[in-house]
Amino acid sequence: MIKKILVTLMLLIPAFYAGADSVRFNMSGPNVVTVGEQFRLSFTLNERGSDLQMPEIPNFDILMGPSTSQSSSIQIINGKTTQTVSFSYIFILRAKEEGTFTIRPASIKVDGKIYESNELKIQVVKGQKPATSQGGQQEQAAAASGSINKEDLFVKVELDKRRVFKGEQILATVKIYVAPNVPITSFNDVKLPSYAGFWTQEIDIPNQISFTREVYNNKIYQVGILKKTLLFPQQTGKITIDPFEITCLVRQRVRQQRSFFDDFFDNYRTIEAKVVSDPVNIQVKDLPNPPASFSGAVGNLKFSASLDKEQLKSNEAATLKVTISGNGNLRLIDAPKVEFPADFEVYDPKTNESLNATSNGLTGSKTFEYLFIPRFAGEYTIPAIQFASFDPASGKYKYDQSKAFNLQVEKGSDDQSTTVTSAYSKEDVRFIGKDIRFIKQGQYKLKPKESSFYGSLSFYLIYLGALLVFAIVALVYRKKLKENANIQLIRNKKANKVARKRLKAAAGHLKQNQDEAFYEAVLKAFWGYLSDKLSIPVADLNRENATESLKKRQVSSDTINEFIQIVDTCEFARYAPSAVGGTKDELFQQAASLMGKLEKQIR
Repeated sequence: MIKKILVTLMLLIPAFYAGADSVRFNMSGPNVVTVGEQFRLSFTLNERGSDLQMPEIPNFDILMGPSTSQSSSIQIINGKTTQTVSFSYIFILRAKEEGTFTIRPASIKVDGKIYESNELKIQVVKGQKPATSQGGQQEQAAAASGSINKEDLFVKVELDKRRVFKGEQILATVKIYVAPNVPITSFNDVKLPSYAGFWTQEIDIPNQISFTREVYNNKIYQVGILKKTLLFPQQTGKITIDPFEITCLVRQRVRQQRSFFDDFFDNYRTIEAKVVSDPVNIQVKDLPNPPASFSGAVGNLKFSASLDKEQLKSNEAATLKVTISGNGNLRLIDAPKVEFPADFEVYDPKTNESLNATSNGLTGSKTFEYLFIPRFAGEYTIPAIQFASFDPASGKYKYDQSKAFNLQVEKGSDDQSTTVTSAYSKEDVRFIGKDIRFIKQGQYKLKPKESSFYGSLSFYLIYLGALLVFAIVALVYRKKLKENANIQLIRNKKANKVARKRLKAAAGHLKQNQDEAFYEAVLKAFWGYLSDKLSIPVADLNRENATESLKKRQVSSDTINEFIQIVDTCEFARYAPSAVGGTKDELFQQAASLMGKLEKQIR
């Protein structure tokens, strides 16, 4: 009996403490208000409580409260029923003066125990002056002309840093600031910055813009995030980010005259308000003199290397993996240099990426897989792999290295060669003691001079023919070398093939209804195609220099305008897909047709 009581107590005590620890008492309210503005201060409790004690709030007037309410919800998951109860206590406050004030925690009693809420910081700013009669006439005139005050609606490109090293990532956030009295219905004609001089990585944000209250120049605005991008500068010096442009559709009241019936017969119209951000400058410093083991890595990065097997047979493949992980310019890092033994057949490294772009930067890992095949049996050593990365926080290079890898290669069944060891290298067979040669024994058959093939007509014909073939092969080979030396020519020839391959990728996204991936694939196809065709790096390519280069290449104005239209449509669709006219199928067909036109017209 005593044993049963003890077991019951052991089960009830943890449940009691778990229930006590689960009490949540939260205070919430706006983070910014104006002087004289009324607002709600709410307290939420998930258990029934009593004796609510409010802290002193001398900077605010309590107009009403507390008003209480109770709500409950029931969830049934896998046959288990869970009931949640919430109690709310609401006060109506009014701000009395400007400043930033902290409301200390309130307290409440639950089952004889006192719990405290969190504290809340509220910023109070100066309120707007009421419109005078003259101001009302000015507002009426503004409505008639369809203009919006620049202080009531504007966009900004905000950067988390303005002075960086080359390759250091920057977070660029495009925000729109809207005064409370400006009702925006939708957006149109978005022109994104070109970010010339940067390699960029888009950050996914919700398609639906969420507005929050913020204070700017001591004035309250509704602020929404339009775009977030990670920038990686690829050149040094001063770089200017082009303005961001967007057209907002604003619903505005139109009053023809003021009379008693205005309140009943007021009407509205939608006007277009074009807003443009200011250019933003960034100062980019060059990296210090890099060490030999530096492969372009900039950021807070780690390095590791591993070998899938250390015992294998000749002509058997093995893989060496080099992984770079952390936060930084992972996409731009080149493969670290690995010194393999001379007897190994080594292939170009295969690259795998697992990356995630957030407001904290580009994080994840990048792996290089080196496939190699030892051709001879023996003992080999792959020296330690050196890796250097630049840390912008300290302004110095960080050095790391792997261990050396020792391999034992046994003779394979298809290996007909002689076993070698790492202490000796293969070398050609050579004569030792050339002054005494082996004397050939046996009879030697003699022939008349005239009957010998050497010096005959057939011999000279074959000799001349071989010289002619050699000359032809040499000319072709020389031409091939010259053509291969011209990297831009090779890229130009492959541009159309690569672009159509990228359009093929866009078709795949189209079938799977992956809108954002589809528009991004079309954009990458065209920008990559023009970069190869016009010999302009993608980081330096924008609408202006692309248009100028196409004109110089004798491309028609209609084709150039069609290209700009497709680019604008894709960029706008990635920002606001629901506002794009036409279908993705039509856009894909138009893009494929334009690709053919460009291929024919670019000289």
